[in-house]
Amino acid sequence: MRRFLGDLRPLPVLNGSCPREKRLNRSARQLSDRLAATIAGARLTPTLLPLAPSLRLWLLSADFPRGPLPPDVAARVVAEPAYWAFCWGSGHALAHWLLEHPETVRGRTVLDFGSGSGVAGIAAALAGAEAVHACDIDADALLATRANAELNEVDIQCWRDLAKVPTADLVLLADVLYDRANVPLLDTLQERFPEILLADSRLQPEMLPDWETFAVIEAETIPDLDESPIHRWTRFYRPRGQATGSPPAALLA
Repeated sequence: MRRFLGDLRPLPVLNGSCPREKRLNRSARQLSDRLAATIAGARLTPTLLPLAPSLRLWLLSADFPRGPLPPDVAARVVAEPAYWAFCWGSGHALAHWLLEHPETVRGRTVLDFGSGSGVAGIAAALAGAEAVHACDIDADALLATRANAELNEVDIQCWRDLAKVPTADLVLLADVLYDRANVPLLDTLQERFPEILLADSRLQPEMLPDWETFAVIEAETIPDLDESPIHRWTRFYRPRGQATGSPPAALLA
């Protein structure tokens, strides 16, 4: 059942007094341990998203260490970046769009590809998707997706191997093409799945000549990384000729 944007229930108090809280505690500890392995002293906190306040995620707290990192810490960050500890702007925008346009996913099977924190898949589940799958090559990202799904009381099936993912009606991608080497993945996904919805704040439309922009939304990364203002605007793409929902005219590019 969808929780509407106005459903601002309090964040959970994790005192371990019931089975669900015990699961949440366990998931939070596992994620915190993974984060500590990269950045000592950093911590996670359950965070409401400004554009999708019915959805919460375990995210890096806003007081995370800033400025130059010691060489050993910087090396760990590069070796095992905790992308899953942020809600990147495009994922934030996509979650908002799905909750505003639940007809896009209602009753359908959805795949959140390159799931990271799982924000897109969780939004799809809250918007009424029949089933949601998440795929990411990072085991920690899948751990975060499971933990965040538990936090939002939705079910998501997680996979590391795309070849093993069952069929889906719609694939969601957000903040996956930051590395241009990932662009060919779009062809792979189009060969297998009938519909794709892509949200990206860094890719220019001319780089995707066979895709059309159908919406633009301003959204920030949580916690704020002081990104360039140009990266606060997320474009929504779909293959030309594919109809995905009915975005209001105010959002059309």
